[in-house]
Amino acid sequence: MVGGGLVGLAVAYGLARRGRSVLVLDEGDEARPASVGNFGLVWTQSKGLGLPAYSAWTARSARLWTDFAATLAAETGIDVRYRQVGGLHLCLNEAEVEARTRFVAQMQSQMVTAGVRVEMLDRAQTRDLAPAISNAVVGASWSPLDGDANPLFLMRSLIEAGQTQGMRRRTRQRVAAIRPGDAGYELELHDGTRLSAARVVLAAGLGNAVLAASLGKSFPVRPERGQILVTRRMPRFLGLPTSLVRQTDEGSVLLGDSKEDVGFDYGTTPEIGARIAARSIASFPVLRTATVVRSWGALRVMSPDGFPIYQTWPDLPGLWALACHSGVTLAAAHAGPLADAIDGGAAPAEISQFTTGRFDVPSARAV
Repeated sequence: MVGGGLVGLAVAYGLARRGRSVLVLDEGDEARPASVGNFGLVWTQSKGLGLPAYSAWTARSARLWTDFAATLAAETGIDVRYRQVGGLHLCLNEAEVEARTRFVAQMQSQMVTAGVRVEMLDRAQTRDLAPAISNAVVGASWSPLDGDANPLFLMRSLIEAGQTQGMRRRTRQRVAAIRPGDAGYELELHDGTRLSAARVVLAAGLGNAVLAASLGKSFPVRPERGQILVTRRMPRFLGLPTSLVRQTDEGSVLLGDSKEDVGFDYGTTPEIGARIAARSIASFPVLRTATVVRSWGALRVMSPDGFPIYQTWPDLPGLWALACHSGVTLAAAHAGPLADAIDGGAAPAEISQFTTGRFDVPSARAV
């Protein structure tokens, strides 16, 4: 396994539970992946416009999450703080309500097929679920399948559970190149070390583009920065997550919904931080007195259309390349049905479209 983020760790844990000998090569946090700086949502509403299979895959993972979290807790004693309590996307004016209503209507048929229920709520209905909202909140969309978890506890539990199952992990191990070998594949690390493996899973996030290129393959991913603000612990005012504001079980509050095309710059900026804070305060006036104790930026791994890539190549047997920007939401599916497929089982029907072939315009036209 090349890559130690949430995608790679979830798959590695799933393979280890199936009795496979797994070695994770983890570069570490130097590249600031979203795995170490994300919002912690397990989110289904609005996922997959234009690709119904992604709605279905996301919903499948969300339904697996309760058992997934319970299994991790039983194996490690770590509570990843998963809550399936529903989630809100808040609208601050009538124009936002109209836009969100149109969007939900566009998604309706594929969400129904996936078993995802999303409702548009007025201000009173939204306040019933989140009493601390301001009068500036005109309405919201809500889905009972949504929830959240602690992503740092999730990562720690995947590492410990995987190691309990025999998974090995080497940190600060960056793979410089990979090439077919006599017994599968040969991996060259940046320190000159060479390793061989019968099967390889590339889950190195943005690094997958370079690793795939060393095999003569295209793997189109790009960075998208997101910034998050974190406050001191506050008295409980929010009992369910929103797409902008989430209060953790410890009481601290995470704020953030930025999407920035700034290349590989994972820094923070006062302008974006001020914009996040302003919208958060407009939604929840109690945040006027909150103290921000830290902020961070992290890089999402984005394909050209924003959907996952789960890729194999006929001339590279035993090799998978994976990328997605929903490592928390999809963790249960990655450890379950995706790991089954990588282990040689039947590939889930939902993921058949998640290949790089969808970006090949001539091939798409031929179909």
